[in-house]
Amino acid sequence: MLLAGWLGTTIEFYDFFIYGMAAALVFPKLFFPQLGAAAGATASFATFAVAFVARPLGGIVFGHIGDRAGRKTTLVATLLLMGIATVAIGLLPSGQIIGIWAPILLIVFRFLQGLAVGGEWASAALFVGEYAPDDKRAVYALSPSLGTCSGLLLATLTFLASGALLSAEAFESWGWRVPFLFSIVLVIVGLFVRLGIAETPVFKDAAARADRSRSTKPPLVQLFRHQWREVVLAAGASAMWLAFFYLGAVYLTHYGTAVLGLSRSRMLGVNLVAVVLCIAATIGGAVLADRFGRRKVMLAVNALAVPWAFVLFPLVDTGEVMLVGVATSVTLILVGFASGTTTAWLPEIFRTAYRSTGTGVAFNLGSMVAGAIPPILAAPILAAYGSAGLGAMMALIAAVATASVLCMRETVGTSLDAPAGSATDHRARSLPASAKGRTPQLQEGEP
Repeated sequence: MLLAGWLGTTIEFYDFFIYGMAAALVFPKLFFPQLGAAAGATASFATFAVAFVARPLGGIVFGHIGDRAGRKTTLVATLLLMGIATVAIGLLPSGQIIGIWAPILLIVFRFLQGLAVGGEWASAALFVGEYAPDDKRAVYALSPSLGTCSGLLLATLTFLASGALLSAEAFESWGWRVPFLFSIVLVIVGLFVRLGIAETPVFKDAAARADRSRSTKPPLVQLFRHQWREVVLAAGASAMWLAFFYLGAVYLTHYGTAVLGLSRSRMLGVNLVAVVLCIAATIGGAVLADRFGRRKVMLAVNALAVPWAFVLFPLVDTGEVMLVGVATSVTLILVGFASGTTTAWLPEIFRTAYRSTGTGVAFNLGSMVAGAIPPILAAPILAAYGSAGLGAMMALIAAVATASVLCMRETVGTSLDAPAGSATDHRARSLPASAKGRTPQLQEGEP
């Protein structure tokens, strides 16, 4: 169960991140050479952001499948779709060969990647979380968060190996395709593992109750009827670590090579160390979340990110590899503590009948806003206001995330297998301590 969650998420995010690295290192020259360096980089990161636009749609589509057909079905479908799209990118001719069709097809395949990853993280978190004991859910739910970091680690190692074994000309000509085509092997392994897992007992019970009640309302309708506020707040609470993650993992690679003039191998080496530290922090965040509560950990990390945003770029702008490494590492350490908490927190917020849809929509809404917009805005903000403008942008995102957490409730200890009739207990568990003991009144028809 844990292996299926970790391995599948590792493969999908490996596929997702090799695109980000290629977008930072080679795509501007291959697919947008006529735009020049700055505009080509902006266009390349815009295609990277296409996936974030697709992610909420993927969360809705695969969330619906997960709530109706099962969590296992979703996990298999997302992995297969991601593998097909990634291999297609690896086989895509450059703009010099097929002209305008190259960037068009690149956008199409990136959109499909976004659909897949939009369903993957939430489905994997949900799958593991529904198997986990209530008092250790954050630790059990580590597998998707560790899979995200492991995917980035594997992508970094693959690009490092390709760059070390090939000349710069060979890498830009065909070497960059190797990490994409290597995905075939990973997807086959992932499908083998995921096809052998069993559906969660929580979903089986919920499906049986739904059959008896003959409910026909789509999960998305139920979600926005009963818990639209939680969707918005959960997306906001996740915004900091999603923005900082893609800033540290993708944009700083481009910034270090294109702006600071550091070599590609040095920046990938910096990323490698930072990702390892991020994995350690993810484990620490999950342990703390089970001990002290989800809300406290998220509040502390998001609040710390506000001042750190103003420190980050002055360190990077020194151009010293050691200080660039410190800046990237601390950024991803903050990401790790928050992501290790989020994986458990989001599924606990929503009810079983639409938990897959709710988790997917909330997480991917945050991903679209915090993950897609900063890399696109980074280049024009840098040109207009310098790196101080980038720091201010990241601090604003962290402040929004902190405010969102303040408006949310603690959910540690919440049971995910409560039947519809005990939704009152689910809500009571997530109320502040001062409100416990008062029974919330359910609206008519509420599950």
